[in-house]
Amino acid sequence: MSDLFASRKVMRSYLNALLTEEQEPPPVTAAVQKQQLNKLLAEVKPQAEVVAPPVSKPAPVKEVVVAKVTAPVAPAIAQPVRQVAVPPPAKPVAAPKEYRSGKFQALFFEVAGLKVALPLKELGGIHQIGTLNTLPGKPDWYKGVMLYRDQKINVVNTAMWVMPEKYDQALAEKLNYQYVIMLGKSSWGLACEKLVNTISLEQDDVKWRSSEGKRPWLAGLIKQHMCALLDVEAMIALLAKGAASSD
Repeated sequence: MSDLFASRKVMRSYLNALLTEEQEPPPVTAAVQKQQLNKLLAEVKPQAEVVAPPVSKPAPVKEVVVAKVTAPVAPAIAQPVRQVAVPPPAKPVAAPKEYRSGKFQALFFEVAGLKVALPLKELGGIHQIGTLNTLPGKPDWYKGVMLYRDQKINVVNTAMWVMPEKYDQALAEKLNYQYVIMLGKSSWGLACEKLVNTISLEQDDVKWRSSEGKRPWLAGLIKQHMCALLDVEAMIALLAKGAASSD
């Protein structure tokens, strides 16, 4: 706007001057004209130089390195193994023997003057003694193996096995084994001299073995007859292990 105003003022002055010439004003010298021009020029304000504001450079962006924070992993702590006490396996409960309930029958036989009995239900049979074949590596009480049809019978010197403390040469010479008493369904047989009889017994007729210990083959003592009642199952187990009666 200031530039436009200055230009108009100059043109107006110039026109005024022209009008004055038409009236034939006094001549203006060159010096005066120059002075007037300078005055007009002095009134003209210089055009403001438009200076563009400096463009500020964007501040360099500092690269921010974000450290990846990893939570420390706690080392696995081994949990102590809790030991659970395992109870020892319970001993199998033996099935009650049939002859331990009510009346039962027992077979009586003799060996070297000793009377012995066994429950009739646990008798595997009776054989007359035959030819015996001795086998090496067997205990002294093993009398030999006897063949009965297709069955091999392991014959026990009963007197030596039952009463080893009384067995001597004199007793051995007097023995006269006639029969073999089979123990249950096993291949073991007891040599005996004489079959006595079969007697029916009540439970009260026997002084039963009350606790485990030595001579597990002894089930009890028949009071009236003062003879041993055999525990056939226990006796078979001892014989199979090659054990003596006192083991």
